[in-house]
Amino acid sequence: MPSPGTPQEVLAGLGELTRRVRAAQRGAWFPLLLLGVLTLGGILAGRLTFEVKTVPCPAGDPAGGTGCTLISQGSPLYWTVGLAVAYAATAVFYVRRSRDRGVGTPVRPYILTGIVLVGLVAATQMWSLRHGMPNPGEPLDFWGLRLDADSGVTLFLEQLTGNATVVGLPLLVLAWVERSRVLLLLAAVYLAIELVPLRPGGWGIPATSPWSTVPHFAVPGVLLLLGALGSALAESTHRRAAS
Repeated sequence: MPSPGTPQEVLAGLGELTRRVRAAQRGAWFPLLLLGVLTLGGILAGRLTFEVKTVPCPAGDPAGGTGCTLISQGSPLYWTVGLAVAYAATAVFYVRRSRDRGVGTPVRPYILTGIVLVGLVAATQMWSLRHGMPNPGEPLDFWGLRLDADSGVTLFLEQLTGNATVVGLPLLVLAWVERSRVLLLLAAVYLAIELVPLRPGGWGIPATSPWSTVPHFAVPGVLLLLGALGSALAESTHRRAAS
């Protein structure tokens, strides 16, 4: 049947319908909540996996006679499994949401991007640590590249191949999927935080403390939870206005 009204009125109606559909498809609060809880949980995972060893020092080190301290903390398995579960739960959430509201869900690019990047980062970590943690003075093997473990380039690569890639980049995709400028800004701030190399001793917590991961995970974790809260409040406000 021909639509009543002028072409301008028809286009305006289509534009309003498109905005309503996009609003109904949005649900960024859920993945943000999962990622925020997972990030803060990294503090507990670091505490439980904290280990201090005394290993031989590099040749020429003045402390060579007494040995050097090697600190290992964190679990790649925690992040690999946790992120995979988070992305799978997000997929289920969006699919059920789309069925309940009778609209499609465009979340597939976000889920696929997240899972692929988690696999790549997990493979990189397994390659780098296949012979165990490098001792002080030993280079870090990054896909065949022998890098100085204390250099700025190595620290940046470690930051890049961490949560910046497996969380930050998928968030950019989610912002594009949901056409959300606020989520885009949140993802940009998150990436900026994750890509700043954090030297040991942040917040006055020494590297030898089992709680040394607090500065690394607290800020991005709280940021994600605040983003989840803001997204949920905005969605609730829009739903009340629509009704």
